[in-house]
Amino acid sequence: MKKSVIWLLTIIMALTFGVLLYFQIMYLENMVKMRDEQFSEGVMRSLYSTSEFLEREETLHFLEQDINIIESSFYHDYTNTRSAETTRIEPSRIFPPANQNVAQRYRNMQEVIRSQYLYQKGLLNEVILSILRDAGSRPVMERADSTMIRNCLRTELANNGVNVPFVFAVYGVRGNLIYSTDGYKENAKRDIYSIPLFSNSDTYYNLKVEFPTKHSYIFSSVRFIIPTLVMTLILLLIFLYTIILAFRQKKLTEMKTDFINNMTHELKTPISTISLAGQMLSDPSIRKSPSSLQHLSEVITEESKRLRFQVEKVLQMSVFDNTGSALKFTEVDANSIIANVINTFKIKVEKYGGSLTSLLEADNALVRVDEMQFTNVIFNLLDNAVKYMDEEREPMLEITTKDIAGNMLEIRVKDNGIGIKKDDLKRIFDKFFRVSTGNRHDVKGFGLGLAYVKKMITLFGGNISVESEFGKGSTFVITLPLIEKSTKED
Repeated sequence: MKKSVIWLLTIIMALTFGVLLYFQIMYLENMVKMRDEQFSEGVMRSLYSTSEFLEREETLHFLEQDINIIESSFYHDYTNTRSAETTRIEPSRIFPPANQNVAQRYRNMQEVIRSQYLYQKGLLNEVILSILRDAGSRPVMERADSTMIRNCLRTELANNGVNVPFVFAVYGVRGNLIYSTDGYKENAKRDIYSIPLFSNSDTYYNLKVEFPTKHSYIFSSVRFIIPTLVMTLILLLIFLYTIILAFRQKKLTEMKTDFINNMTHELKTPISTISLAGQMLSDPSIRKSPSSLQHLSEVITEESKRLRFQVEKVLQMSVFDNTGSALKFTEVDANSIIANVINTFKIKVEKYGGSLTSLLEADNALVRVDEMQFTNVIFNLLDNAVKYMDEEREPMLEITTKDIAGNMLEIRVKDNGIGIKKDDLKRIFDKFFRVSTGNRHDVKGFGLGLAYVKKMITLFGGNISVESEFGKGSTFVITLPLIEKSTKED
């Protein structure tokens, strides 16, 4: 699949998931907002009902308190008046004649109703005057008892569908706290609902109600949306991970393609040379010349070595891709192995007019490694330094060893080659990755050497890093755990 197609599918899927997530989040926000508004509306209705209930209770209190006094006063005045009238009423009025007309009886009935109305009016006026005169002097616990408020609030909140624990407090007209229930936190940064009590009197109060579990209550009512949101996020993460794997796989495919192209080129050259030498050996004139035979023999030998070396490099990674069970660990002196590699490799460096120096300062260089693979690691690093040398200057290679803190051995392989670009440093140890030099075949190789070195050093229990500046050279730093000399002697 082309990279442009992958990018197009990625953009479309990303936009689709983005829009889906946006609508789900917006729906969740709107649901939370709606539930919060419903909650607030139900609370305020409950508070208004509670305020009205307290005012009715106060009116009933004064009505019951004064009704007996008022009734006694009206009854006494009314009795005296009726007694005085009775002494002056003629017998004819007490016993009206049979022929008294209906109109007179209707007027008498109106008089009775009017008297009752004046009585009720006077009674209510007295109650109202008592409330206006005496309500402010009543103790607040009598006017707004906490138990009464709690019971009324609980009932009203339940009627409005708000079944949430609450705490409340009553404040005076100047904002002073009069009393509060357990759990009420003054100046809390939570939603507090407030309503005035007895606002029609001179002395009024403020009832403030707080719901500590309001937010959890609201979110619990919309929690059915959260699983869908989580599933969408999981799908998005899986999609992103799949896209990353697709790009990695595509990159790996490209590197494998480069590997096959380079391997074909690397193997074709020695095979062609050997084949050509074999054809020349069939020429009778060549067989008669000892010098020609010697030359062709040397060519065949060198190209065979070259071919074997290339095949060996391919096999190095295939053998140790899965496990390191084939390694044969022994205790060796790293200084000694490095010195032997230098003696062998020095000729190749001098062939290009360069030099290979060493400074093996490690007092204790005993490490536990596979001797053959450790030798190949050092050889690969030196070969890499020559392969990527700067053609405008002679190659200068240096190997140093020293003991460092933590009972570790440090090995540095330094060169003055073309260096490594900053973008390539983080991928330098990836399999099949090759540093770009402007021409894919100007530097021969499969991109396996440094991957092999990294693999072996890791299996040895060590670490490898690279310090490089493009155009100035590179330094590969290996650290390996040391074996104490005393332990070795024991």
